[in-house]
Amino acid sequence: MNPSKDTRDHAPGSSKRHGPGRFLTVVATVAAAVVLNLVVYGLGRAAGGDFRFTASGVPAEVDAITVAGFTVLPLLAGMTLVAALVRIWPWVVNAALAVAPALALGTILIMTIPADLDITSKITLASCHVALVPVTVAGLLTLRRRRDERTASHPPAVETGLSESAGHDAG
Repeated sequence: MNPSKDTRDHAPGSSKRHGPGRFLTVVATVAAAVVLNLVVYGLGRAAGGDFRFTASGVPAEVDAITVAGFTVLPLLAGMTLVAALVRIWPWVVNAALAVAPALALGTILIMTIPADLDITSKITLASCHVALVPVTVAGLLTLRRRRDERTASHPPAVETGLSESAGHDAG
């Protein structure tokens, strides 16, 4: 029986060591997506896209802040949710690996294509949605890998034999 290992695994400070890893993964994923989408947007502007459309009969324009916001908000919400739930429900990463790309690509059909944008702007904004897929998948796979590494380095008491030896002592 190794009670010192069990105590360390459940010590108040032990989870802090793993929390920042998930947090940094979320931040890095979102930051990478924003930078990539702003580069794509800049290329679209350079190619002549005006990013103007009509919304509810009113002229509107997609600017860099809009691109950044439409990248940050949903991705930050989704990645944070997965990072928070992966310790409780490990399957959440696999679900997110299917849902996130479907949302990123599906929103092209409901947001970008119906808008009365010029063709360069449509292609650019659709490319922003497509660019989210590999970045998001990489972030989710990193969260899964971190979870797997944590599980391997901190097996439950049952797997280490602690509960079995405790049961023999009681019986």
